[in-house]
Amino acid sequence: MMRSRYDEQLSILNNELIEMGAMIEDAIGNAVRALEERDMAVANEVISSDYAIDEKEREIESLCLKLILIEQPVASDLRQVSAALKMITDMERVGDHAADISELCVYLADSEPITNWANMREMADTATGMLTGAIDAYVKRDPQIAQAVIGRDDKVDDLFDAVRNDLIRLIREDADNGAQAIDLLQIAKYLERIGDHAVNIAEWVIFSITGIHKDTRVL
Repeated sequence: MMRSRYDEQLSILNNELIEMGAMIEDAIGNAVRALEERDMAVANEVISSDYAIDEKEREIESLCLKLILIEQPVASDLRQVSAALKMITDMERVGDHAADISELCVYLADSEPITNWANMREMADTATGMLTGAIDAYVKRDPQIAQAVIGRDDKVDDLFDAVRNDLIRLIREDADNGAQAIDLLQIAKYLERIGDHAVNIAEWVIFSITGIHKDTRVL
């Protein structure tokens, strides 16, 4: 009976993580759309949604602490719940970055776009896919999915380099575009960091399943 109740609580935790992940995916997608379309209404929606993401983090944190303190889980379950606590910290930071991108959109609202968005959009799509994959790996308890997420980080890094090189070229061609280029480079950096946070989440998923985090064995 106790195990059944605990499994029900873990199922609720999984669902809450999926819901938080969906909120963040929407925030990233809308932030990039606001940038592409210079849509300040969408940008402001993303900024406002950051509060809801923070609230979801607090709800999940409360559930995790309840599971640890009241249910007194065995070692493997404790790793799973502890990993969730670590994951939501990275997930909340992703939400912050989506809001950061949207805030920069406000500064760029009245400026003419100076570059195409293909690489920036691909960065956003790849980083979002990594985040989705990491959460999926946690729910399915699948370290191979988590490892695949980690392997995709190089693609995000390569895309960042491509965006940076494009912006450097644009500045050389027209110094008047320098301020906008710097803001766009910061946005690309936020997207790169989102990929890094997805990697962090995937590494905690592997820990929750195997007891190993990076090169450190946890007994």
